[in-house]
Amino acid sequence: MACVKSQQCSVWVGAETGILKGVCVSRKQVYNFCEMHSLNRDEEICTITWGDDQETEVLMGSVNGRVKTFSIEKGIFTESRECSDLTQGRFTGLAVTDRSLITCVESGLLKVWPEAGGETVEINVGSGVCRMRQNPSERHHVATGGKENPLKVWDLQRPDTPIFTAKNVANDWLDLRVPVWVRDMAFLTQSNKIVTCTGHHQVRVYDPSCQRRPVLEAKFGEVPLTALSVPPGENSVVVGNTHGQLATLDLRKGLVRGCMKGVAGSVRGLQCHPTLPLVASCGLDRFLRIHNLQDRTLMHKVYLKSRLNCVLVSSKDLQQCVSDEDEQLEEVKTEEDEVWDAMETVTEKSGKRAAQDEDEVEVVTQSEKKKKKRTKK
Repeated sequence: MACVKSQQCSVWVGAETGILKGVCVSRKQVYNFCEMHSLNRDEEICTITWGDDQETEVLMGSVNGRVKTFSIEKGIFTESRECSDLTQGRFTGLAVTDRSLITCVESGLLKVWPEAGGETVEINVGSGVCRMRQNPSERHHVATGGKENPLKVWDLQRPDTPIFTAKNVANDWLDLRVPVWVRDMAFLTQSNKIVTCTGHHQVRVYDPSCQRRPVLEAKFGEVPLTALSVPPGENSVVVGNTHGQLATLDLRKGLVRGCMKGVAGSVRGLQCHPTLPLVASCGLDRFLRIHNLQDRTLMHKVYLKSRLNCVLVSSKDLQQCVSDEDEQLEEVKTEEDEVWDAMETVTEKSGKRAAQDEDEVEVVTQSEKKKKKRTKK
């Protein structure tokens, strides 16, 4: 039954309590997947990603340094491996190549773990890392950045030095240095550019083939930005901040297209659907929200009971998910019907009991009539 529940889910969310939550958006049903005997605060989920291209496995990194593999087809955790410890900080990113697992922690230690048990590759990307992202078109390229740690792009096949290091912008109008605080980034595969958001409410676009400084800079709000995601088409970017504000920014002009309402707490996780104009967000207010990017309306809102850190959206169409879920539910119903059909029906006892009830009713009515006659006399 657990595998049926996991196969119904189209959105996966990691919580502070260490529970992996699968959400069936069409039915607004939530399923919790966790190992109850080992559930504690050290199991808090920091980051989440797909374990394969077919989206049959979910990888999640916990605060205690373990990376767990959840099988959607089986509905259980199939693997758990020690990839870090508490002294090195939380996971800031997970990625998978054809034959290896890539992890990165806050201390700046990026590791490549081969599947065959070969030698582990370690790269020091600098301290204070806030995020590590993989290039979806060139999977051996990853980007890192953090507090006083500028944007860097690394080639894991040649890990000695980064292939690109961003240069800080010019001093401000007081001739003071602008602080560096990269919070999140994403690759624009169609134009080979990189978009970042900072803790100083800036959105920047870098073109490694042109120059080291950003080719575009825009600002949104007055509080730190926490997450971003690029929708299909790559002409815009969706950003969220610590006050729960979501906005779409145009990457061609640097203007704000519009804001999405309804979020109350800090946004921690943000991901756009790969093909549909939808964006899923989660955060401290314990709600999973899905907005339409075309008219910026709130399409789905599900309460998940725990503070949320990260979100992962399936590439399947939501309508297709509905039909698949209906087929699975019909199979379960047919199995239940077969069980009920196999049971024997009891008719004699029920008939006797009904007859006894009728006799008792008649006796009661006769006794009431006698009492009424006595009172009249």
